[in-house]
Amino acid sequence: MKLLISSNNPDKIKEIRSIFQLPEVELVTLDDIPNTHEIVEDGNTLYENALKKASMLYEFTGLPTISDDTGLEVDALNGRPGIYSARYAGENASYDDNVKKMINEMQSVPEKDRTARFRTVAVFYHPDLLIHKEGVIEGMILSERRGNGGFGYDPIFYVPGKRRTLAEMNHDEKNAISHRGQAFSRLYKSLLTQLPSITDIN
Repeated sequence: MKLLISSNNPDKIKEIRSIFQLPEVELVTLDDIPNTHEIVEDGNTLYENALKKASMLYEFTGLPTISDDTGLEVDALNGRPGIYSARYAGENASYDDNVKKMINEMQSVPEKDRTARFRTVAVFYHPDLLIHKEGVIEGMILSERRGNGGFGYDPIFYVPGKRRTLAEMNHDEKNAISHRGQAFSRLYKSLLTQLPSITDIN
């Protein structure tokens, strides 16, 4: 059985591959599928975006698909950037662009009010089986970057319980507690219980 990861982001794919160790299942990515159409993420929620990606890619490829959408919710910004996190600084924003904008917008916010969370919704889609799971990690937005690991907002997302940013953690440490790690681990465990039925899907 082949299972499609609906991403061509190498950082995200690495995280997902480290979690999904399903017997008799070959993980493929968008790089393995020629001429896939770009999917506009125009949903109002993380779940809507994740489901749209997974269902549309299934329609195109015929492969059961796992997808996700992640948002950074900053309390001082009334929950922004949320579903717009990847394009916070513009449609073609880089990780660096988004981090710079966040640091700048949070300049005048005192430390006690810098609370935030990452939220991920992960989806498995096939017409005969739909599963979605959520993961959340609470933290604080720093005024400067710390650490060289991770990606995205990781260098400014501080986890009080670990006394480090996500970018200061190694791959396994981050996966054990991160929003995406939680969501995909829960999705993985759910799929394991239903593996006998899904291995006959394609």
